[in-house]
Amino acid sequence: MPAGPEGKPPTVTPVRVFIALCLVAPFVAMLWVSSYAKVDPTFIGIPFFYWYQMLWVLISTALTMIAYKLWQRDQRARKGGGSA
Repeated sequence: MPAGPEGKPPTVTPVRVFIALCLVAPFVAMLWVSSYAKVDPTFIGIPFFYWYQMLWVLISTALTMIAYKLWQRDQRARKGGGSA
């Protein structure tokens, strides 16, 4: 198994699994087209197909930010630089 930059082997932790889920969720949501390929319910006159995708832009931004912050904290803890 290849070692990481610090010479330690990669480790799967619950935090890293959560990070991965945060990054994969938007792809799954957008690739599962049959779940949102409909007109109703409309939101202020905008068909569901469009507003659902725009909502995922905001959700994806939030999930990516959460994943980044968790990754930074994980890296600091791994290097022994203290907690969050």
